[in-house]
Amino acid sequence: MPNLQTALEHGLTEGEYNKIVDALGREPNFTELGILAAMWSEHCSYKSSRVHLKRLPTKGKAVIQGPGENAGIVDIGEGLCAVFKMESHNHPSFIEPYQGAATGVGGILRDIFTMGARPIAILDSLRFGNPQLPKTKFLVDGIVDGIAGYGNCIGIPTVGGEVYFDDCYNGNPLVNAFALGITKTDEIFKGYATGVGNPVIYVGSKTGRDGIHGAVMASETFTKEAEEKRPAVQVGDPFTEKLLLEACLELFKTGIVVGIQDMGAAGLTSSSTEMAERAGTGLMIEIDKVPRREVEMTPYEVMLSESQERMLMVVEKGKEKIAQDIFKKWDLDFSVIGEVTDSGKLVITDNGEPSAEIPINLISEEAPLYNRPIDRPDYMDDLNNLDMSSLSIPNDFNNTLLTLLSSPTLASKKWIYEQYDYMVRTNTLTMPGSDAAVVRIKGTKKAVAMTVNCNSKYCYLDPYIGAAIAVAESARNLACSGAKPLAITDCLNFGSPENPGVMWQFEQAINGMSEACLKLNTPVVSGNVSFYNETEGTAIYPTPTVGMVGLIENTDTHLTQWFKDEGDLIVLLGETKEELGGSEYLKQIHNKVEGKPPVLDLDQELKLINVLLKASERGIINSAHDISEGGVAVAISECCFTPKGPIGVEVKVPQLIRKDAVLFSETQGRALVSLNDQNLNKLKELTESLDLPMETIGRVSGTRLLIEDLIDIPVAKAYNTWAQGFENILKSYA
Repeated sequence: MPNLQTALEHGLTEGEYNKIVDALGREPNFTELGILAAMWSEHCSYKSSRVHLKRLPTKGKAVIQGPGENAGIVDIGEGLCAVFKMESHNHPSFIEPYQGAATGVGGILRDIFTMGARPIAILDSLRFGNPQLPKTKFLVDGIVDGIAGYGNCIGIPTVGGEVYFDDCYNGNPLVNAFALGITKTDEIFKGYATGVGNPVIYVGSKTGRDGIHGAVMASETFTKEAEEKRPAVQVGDPFTEKLLLEACLELFKTGIVVGIQDMGAAGLTSSSTEMAERAGTGLMIEIDKVPRREVEMTPYEVMLSESQERMLMVVEKGKEKIAQDIFKKWDLDFSVIGEVTDSGKLVITDNGEPSAEIPINLISEEAPLYNRPIDRPDYMDDLNNLDMSSLSIPNDFNNTLLTLLSSPTLASKKWIYEQYDYMVRTNTLTMPGSDAAVVRIKGTKKAVAMTVNCNSKYCYLDPYIGAAIAVAESARNLACSGAKPLAITDCLNFGSPENPGVMWQFEQAINGMSEACLKLNTPVVSGNVSFYNETEGTAIYPTPTVGMVGLIENTDTHLTQWFKDEGDLIVLLGETKEELGGSEYLKQIHNKVEGKPPVLDLDQELKLINVLLKASERGIINSAHDISEGGVAVAISECCFTPKGPIGVEVKVPQLIRKDAVLFSETQGRALVSLNDQNLNKLKELTESLDLPMETIGRVSGTRLLIEDLIDIPVAKAYNTWAQGFENILKSYA
């Protein structure tokens, strides 16, 4: 029997081990200990976050399925629904960047099609460390290759995302993968093991030893020994996943599926116990019937393996042959490995001999729940105290803008997204690079728009405001694309929950997200918490990434951020304030991450969203672009950098505040739109009716990027600086 030391080596505490012994009335055996350690890990049980997650709004008019299933679902009309989720694969991607990122994509895709939906889009949110470090180059190359390799091979387009660089991610990159699929509202499948006597079936790839302890590893901070944990990283096969996708979708049409679950973190352990927990049943599993690709695997190894491309399902008793024929046709393993029981227990046998027997509620409901100590860090006061008078105003704003445009976070990420096949399946309406990705739904006039956002500098300076801004910016991105925001999925990346300062960040972020979601009517329908993102005691910035989905009823009204026609008017919606705290300008030009993030006025955000949606529906505007990192100067530049080549502007912006703030303040609730002269009065009437400030600031014209009295650069020069900036950084440390 295992002892306390073995339990500690599995990530359990002494108190948790004693709780297990008391509940079982005996010492757990090695297999039982492994199962409970995995399911009680932070990664699987959310034992430090559940008390806070309850505050997030999860219900809404469009919500069909909220948190608790493989993915969230929203109604998009005409009997259709969008199924989506975002998850992290941070720790595996640090240890083995290619496979870590690839299997992150594979896992999130399975979460979608296990609900009965065909995946149609992938997005990614990536965070890397200092671009001058060789390790960063290695991680960028491997992670991008992994995302491209998996998505391209399975034939799902990677249509957008975001990439940030900061020293805090040197030892802990973030790989957050988002996927979305479409299905009919009456063809949704869930992970329930119901019907006593129904067979439990294993399908997909064979089980190997890859990924064992993956969930436990994801619930630990990194040390210098982390890179020795390569065996804990799964190995993906997108070609097998493609077969599994098609086989599952074919099986769903038969009507014999009772429940189905992806084998994700903790593999067969999590899929079996979660299905039984939801249904209030028990499971009997004959572990010797699990297909294997390695010899002499123990029950412990089989239960905890995180080998990829595997599913667990329950079908109607007597219908096994129907399912078997489908999976054999697709050349996939198929094995009946057990049955649903009314015991309320997970019972595992190995060649008829008992291997484990654990109450389901001990694995799930009775998992530890911690209300961790919370304490605002002392350094926050100094961090928020930015002395604006100490900041010198640049003499050459031309050079300042070029510096920002070539910086790793703001420069074009074409080098990355050109490695992705973002046009496969021919549904992509908006290519990567605009405010949101837009994908049409064939057979209808509808499209779904999607975006991922988080400014982690804001969250570091004020996690409440930073998290709320992540929600608000996502909604603006969708509205700038002509899409009505519907709901969000999140990926909450933080340091160790055992640090009271980190738990303060987490609590504040949840509160900020909650307020913004309630105000903007974008409930949370799915998500993921990733703690322990720190190395050698250095935590990442709090990074609560938001993935938001919106609906475009008529694809004819969808918008992109780029200026369209020579002579179009350029209008600034919203009001610019002197807000440089946490700005990209402050970081790149003054080498500071200080101050307070911009003030967020959610009422103003709603006004802006409504104006953008009504203007796009009525065909008043030709383009729209959210103003965020880099301020209005960078936003104007990005609008000039069209897919057809750069186009010039002549602009004059109000100078009621210090000049660097005029150009680079990151005041929220603003957007740039372009339109024909004849539509100006229509836009004025709309903004006046909703009490939203607007100002005509210039025209699309010529070959220069001209912001009167401040900036005058050939637009081709600005474009080349922006387009080559990221690649130049990569080459500089190749």
